[in-house]
Amino acid sequence: MKTVRLILGDQLNSNHSWFKDINENILYCIFEMRQETDYVIHHIQKVTGFFAAMRSFSKELNEKGHSVKYLSILDKENTHSLTENLNIVLEKFQAEKFEYLLPDEYRLDKQLKVFCKDLSINNEVYETEHFYTKREELATFFKGKKQFLMENFYRNMRKKHQILVINDQPEGGKWNFDKSNRKKWKENTLIPPFKSFDNNVENILAEINKAEIKTIGKINPKYFEYPINRDQALIQLDYFCENLLVHFGDYQDAMHTNQIYLYHSRISFAMNIKLISPKEVIEKTLEIYRFKKEEIEIAQVEGFIRQILGWREYMRGMYWNFMPDYKKLNELNNKNKLPEFYWTGKTKMNCLKNSINNSLDNSYAHHIQRLMITGNYALLAQTNPDEVDAWYLGIYADAVEWVQLPNTRGMSQFADGGKIATKPYVSSGSYINKMGNYCDSCVYNKKEKITKDACPFNSLYWNFLDDKKKELSGNFRMGMMYSLLRKITPENLFKIKEKAAHIIANPNEY
Repeated sequence: MKTVRLILGDQLNSNHSWFKDINENILYCIFEMRQETDYVIHHIQKVTGFFAAMRSFSKELNEKGHSVKYLSILDKENTHSLTENLNIVLEKFQAEKFEYLLPDEYRLDKQLKVFCKDLSINNEVYETEHFYTKREELATFFKGKKQFLMENFYRNMRKKHQILVINDQPEGGKWNFDKSNRKKWKENTLIPPFKSFDNNVENILAEINKAEIKTIGKINPKYFEYPINRDQALIQLDYFCENLLVHFGDYQDAMHTNQIYLYHSRISFAMNIKLISPKEVIEKTLEIYRFKKEEIEIAQVEGFIRQILGWREYMRGMYWNFMPDYKKLNELNNKNKLPEFYWTGKTKMNCLKNSINNSLDNSYAHHIQRLMITGNYALLAQTNPDEVDAWYLGIYADAVEWVQLPNTRGMSQFADGGKIATKPYVSSGSYINKMGNYCDSCVYNKKEKITKDACPFNSLYWNFLDDKKKELSGNFRMGMMYSLLRKITPENLFKIKEKAAHIIANPNEY
């Protein structure tokens, strides 16, 4: 039976059972499409990375003997519509069956379901064979429960897959070492340099420019730094395990002006396009930990595994549990526009300037920069979550909607009313100073609220708490902050709110 199989740009899993055997009656198709490059404005490194990895994957399949129909961004046959491209390929190949892998984004899942309903030939869908969990597994786990606590899900995953578990009890005596993962980096530990991949992407960039795809950010065309094939992904993982794992947990929340990545793995892009699986990442991490147990503390390893086995799988489950309604949630009724400096990096606030320019330069920021700097400011400024979603989805190389949306709309912006986070992740300048050195060289005073040189985060923070009293004052985790808010005199509160209103109305002055 002549069969066409679709491979999406984030389904580059060479270990998938599809590829075990060579069959001349199977045609694989991979498309670079304006449908995918244009639904938000993406970082140039994200678009380039996807195209480079897709082309590398196509070449690998061809070399192994598989038949591949690849449509590049400038290909004259390319309609730039997924369904139109498929119809053309199916007709030309005289296909008798169409097969695809479960998409990880709701919009593509819906598009392909509708497409298959109208097909006159047989069709079948397969698992991607990537995640630890099935789509519906989280919903089943939390069935009948009012709260969807990640910690409960994470502990169950640890037991189910016997990871850092001895007789169903946590290795090291604790399920979670998060309190040990909050150290401030003071340039007191060595970070061995990583040799960049020699990925020359000049040809791809030329095609992107010729296609006039609108992008943001910068790129080095001769040394593209993200892994674009499985071998490079394994090199990236090895580098992390051998050099960075030893201090990952200590400094996973730390921020510093002299460091872009600190001890983070930067493996998320490769994982999210499925060059490498979460199981492989965790198994390698555990292998190094067992081998170097005298050097590496369990807190370093647990902190990393929690992000993958816990948080990553949890976010995917929450996405599929609540979509499509989740994408429309705005429980705090925030309506302001995202400031222009999110697209330019031009702001006097040192933490935002560093985090945003890092994002523009590298299509990267680690989770605390995303949550407690850019996300924190957007929430305090009461920004429309639609705008925040679009920015996060576009600017980061690893951003695909199943992981970006619940992280942004739920964890960062609290727009889901607490389905994911038990409280809004907002802070004044004090937390930013606690976890990094941004405040040391900032023009603003981290301790002041209403003076001319006061840190904007401070007045925005108290203004936010006051504005959202109706929605948040009953939150059990916000009780202390609301008791402190009540101690602010009416006169000072008025000045704080006046200052915050000016910042929100004139963000590019700050």
